[in-house]
Parts: sequence; C-alpha cells; structure tokens
Amino acid sequence: MAPSLLAWQAGTVREALRAAFEGEMSFAEDGLRSGDDAVAFRHYERAHVLGQMFVGPHVRAHVGMLRVGWRRRDLREIVGQVLRIPGGLIGSAIGRVPIGNTGGANVSAFEPMAIPADLAESLADDDGPAS
Repeated sequence: MAPSLLAWQAGTVREALRAAFEGEMSFAEDGLRSGDDAVAFRHYERAHVLGQMFVGPHVRAHVGMLRVGWRRRDLREIVGQVLRIPGGLIGSAIGRVPIGNTGGANVSAFEPMAIPADLAESLADDDGPAS
C-alpha cells in the first residue's frame, strides 16, 4: 500500500524526511512573508519532491504553489495547481507519482525528474517504519 498522510502523522516516516519537508515549507513561508515569490516557489518545489508520496504533504506543497501563482496573478500556475491538487491527492493515495517532479505548472505533471543530491539524502533516510 502507498504511503499516506496517516503514515506521515503516525511517525512511520523517518524524522529526517519529515524535518526536511517542514524546513522547506518554512523557508517557502519566509519567502512569502518577505515578498520574495521566487524563493517561496523554489522551496515549495523542493517540499513537493520530498512530500509527494504522502497525501497531506503533497497537497500542502501544491496549495503553496497555488498561493504563489495567485500572488503573481499567473493564470497558468493557478490553473495548473487547481488541476494538480486533486491529481496529487489521488496520485499519492494510490502510490503513483512521478518521482522527483517539482510540481509547478512549468513542468509536465507526469514527468519524473532528477532529485537534487541534498533532497535525495533526506529521501534515502526514509527506509521504512521508524523504530
């Protein structure tokens, strides 16, 4: 069965992965607060790579990208995220996501992508249920 929000909340996901995801989300929020939409979006993309296998984190990353699109009045991003939010929810729930995909409307929603080395380390640390 695919990882889920319950696995995320129940602590079966390694703390390093959860901390990396939450760190990226925090950096994104900092970018929004400071008015730097480019920084915010980049960190939402990184959070997406880390959280896309889990329903809640995956959706949270897409909602963040939608917020940036809205702030920028970027119709392509807004429409892209409105479509990706339910798609991401379903994809994570059934375990079918394009690994490494950054999640923005500027890339195909179905294309796997290379994972940055620092994020790959956090993902590699997620080797199963926490003890």
